[in-house]
Amino acid sequence: MPEEKNNIENERAESVTSATGAYTEEQIQVLEGLEAVRKRPGMYIGTTSSRGFHHLVNEIVDNSIDEALAGACDTIIVTLYPDGSVSVKDNGRGVPAGIHHKMGIPTLEVVFTILHAGGKFGGEGYKIAGGLHGVGASVVNALSEWMEVEDRVGGKVYTERFERGHVVRPFLCVGDTSEDDRGLYVRFKPDAEIFEETVFDWDILLQRIREQAFLNAGLAIVLRDERDGEENVREEKCCYEGGIKSFVEYLDSDRGVDPIHEEVIYMKDEKAERNMSAEVALRYNDGLNEMIITFANNMTTIEGGTHETGFKSALTKVFNDYARRMKILKDSDKNLAGEDVREGLTAIVSVKLTDAQFESQTKAKLGNSEVRTFVDGLVSRKLAEYLEENPQTAKVILDKALTASRAREAARKAREAVRKTSLEVTTLPGKLADCHEKRTDLTELFLVEGDSAGGSAKTGRNSQFQAILPLRGKILNVERSRLDKIYGNVSIIPIIQALGCGIGDDFDINKLRYGKIIIMADADVDGSHIRVLLLTFFFRHMRKLIEDGHVYFAHPPLYELKRGKRTSYAYSDEERDALIAEMGGNVAIKRFKGLGEMNNELLWETTMNPESRTILRVSIEDAVACDRIFSILMGDKVEPRRDFITANAKYADADMLDI
Repeated sequence: MPEEKNNIENERAESVTSATGAYTEEQIQVLEGLEAVRKRPGMYIGTTSSRGFHHLVNEIVDNSIDEALAGACDTIIVTLYPDGSVSVKDNGRGVPAGIHHKMGIPTLEVVFTILHAGGKFGGEGYKIAGGLHGVGASVVNALSEWMEVEDRVGGKVYTERFERGHVVRPFLCVGDTSEDDRGLYVRFKPDAEIFEETVFDWDILLQRIREQAFLNAGLAIVLRDERDGEENVREEKCCYEGGIKSFVEYLDSDRGVDPIHEEVIYMKDEKAERNMSAEVALRYNDGLNEMIITFANNMTTIEGGTHETGFKSALTKVFNDYARRMKILKDSDKNLAGEDVREGLTAIVSVKLTDAQFESQTKAKLGNSEVRTFVDGLVSRKLAEYLEENPQTAKVILDKALTASRAREAARKAREAVRKTSLEVTTLPGKLADCHEKRTDLTELFLVEGDSAGGSAKTGRNSQFQAILPLRGKILNVERSRLDKIYGNVSIIPIIQALGCGIGDDFDINKLRYGKIIIMADADVDGSHIRVLLLTFFFRHMRKLIEDGHVYFAHPPLYELKRGKRTSYAYSDEERDALIAEMGGNVAIKRFKGLGEMNNELLWETTMNPESRTILRVSIEDAVACDRIFSILMGDKVEPRRDFITANAKYADADMLDI
């Protein structure tokens, strides 16, 4: 959740003319080579924040994994070094050592310095590959302070060094080796001029590495951390012979949910003539939420695509057909809805194909139409066979789906009953102090803990664009509740009313009444609990609010420091200590225990005034990680929650969860 000053844009377009200058052909710039990457890195890696920074490692690892997909690599080693650099070493085929027939320079140099150059556009180099645009290695090179490459191929060892994308030590053969000693070693240091942070996070890297090891059964990927010296090397090897079946088992265990049937259902098919394969693993648990993670050529497709659509449609059809055939559903009964048969589902859908069509370089969504038919057919055949051969498992799953169906019908009735009285468009909660502005992009809604702080906020706000809704105690934990309970909860209904965009099937982002939804709670345990409860509600039932950047945390000061006529405010212990040192001795320090201690002027100036406040935007860096956190923190299992809190106690001073 990146920290932002309100009303400050992250990136501004550059003007091609001055106020008085002419617009001529001289203003048209041509960026050559890798200059474009350094000028606009976000176009190639999405962002220069932590996500983009760690994405550099993913790009190089993905190239090694493509070697594994080609059957030429079984081990990849990723190493972190004290100088801030990282290396990726594989035992694949290496890069051909000759001079490129078209470019007239060494092929290794082509791969690392020229955009859209690689072995994945056609021919026999790679039948299946995640990187299809040929920009990964060259982009990493362009965004690195330096890069060293060692290429072992054909019994020779070749090296080359680059700095910010430019060759500084030419391609050179430095020795001989055995024919069996082959592969590529890439070590680079991300450029501090480009990235907001330059320290690799072990957990972020390990999560992606573990994921890739699950997707490629038998492939060993090792993560080593040598940053604390040789005596304190940290190393973890990820290798899973069970592949995505093991992935499903790991996800359920990691989230603290219990399976309702022991065996992971697994199915696979391939079309050799189309170089296309698909595998699916699924299991049901005692939770209420579904987790479907999809991949195409080992790339996470966070927005799904045709493979996910094919899987969902087949799943619903197979269970309904089986339930009809076995008379579990009578002729008069309605079919089970898709959401009914997906309640408590953990599933991995992984497809591999030669001509994968992604929406962008970030590969968020798969678009191949033939994949939908392929996955639909696979699940329709194999799952139907499994249910016929395992009637007890089929019964357990269908019992859960029928319970979900009855709850959905109860929720519909509850929604209709509430809608008649509380959810009409013209109905607003009684405690809401609305604003005058109606343009959504200019409005803010503060969800405030407690009537006392709510009163101060109402008095101190700018009523032109700021609305205040005091919360009615702690809201319902929706992680353990179906929709019928939510519609009957007096603490949640006012929030739904105020936002105006509905939840579940009624959700419509276009009806949202406020551009910013700012959670303002005390900096204590109760305040943290309220924030997590609200985030759980938004994540499970209004996720697009978070995805589109509408949800924020207020960031009130923790301390007031006074010396003479000077008053300053500190938002962390570190800032407090720095201010004390700056102000000298005899500093009077006040620790705010809650928002209720602040009068309206103080609350406005420190926490609500767009000119002086800091607010924290909630973003979803990794939906799977978020799902895991909410399942652990808000689920029924005590032990996983205790372990998580113990492991993350160091973040307590930040008064927020970094999800």
